[in-house]
Amino acid sequence: MRTTSRSRSRVGDARVRIVMRWDSFALLCLCSVYALAPPASAGEAVPEPAHYRTDNYLSTVPMTLRGAKALTADEAADLWNKDGAIFIDVYPRAPKPKKLPAGTFWRDPAHRSIEGAYWLPNVGYGGLSDKVEAYFSESLERLTGGDREKAVVFFCLKDCWMSWNAAKRAVEAGYRNVLWFRDGADGWQELGYPLAQVKPQPQ
Repeated sequence: MRTTSRSRSRVGDARVRIVMRWDSFALLCLCSVYALAPPASAGEAVPEPAHYRTDNYLSTVPMTLRGAKALTADEAADLWNKDGAIFIDVYPRAPKPKKLPAGTFWRDPAHRSIEGAYWLPNVGYGGLSDKVEAYFSESLERLTGGDREKAVVFFCLKDCWMSWNAAKRAVEAGYRNVLWFRDGADGWQELGYPLAQVKPQPQ
């Protein structure tokens, strides 16, 4: 059972919101290949595509994912408080800039996520290289102990297709208890829970 209480976690919430705004901006920069598609109108249902989403990653997502269960923030919090699932963050990792001046020291930007989550960066894109595909498969195998019945929650930010893609990828890999937290770290924060700094899982 987790010991973090919802009421106590509100301390420092304003600082976390600032960090999340920066994280959201960073994701927009990382995904600058998007076309600027207009968001769905209020109340307009977004159809679930048959294949992975490969563009406009920060746009309105469907309510469902075939083969997986979409979680509300309260449902995600209940699972987290009970240690009832493995939480996997698929937020992308900022690439090291090319052609840095000689002697420049590069430090990966800090990433904050749901406490106890495992960060698998870059596995939520629509198309993956063989290396990233293997990283995703091998990491899931290790984190679940090879148990395809383990509950696994995928998330990123609110209205981020990367978590939808990653959850779909897990379903197609044969995992039978895949959960998709649509509102991600944004919804977690709105619920009053804190975020914690996480490191990428080793490759």
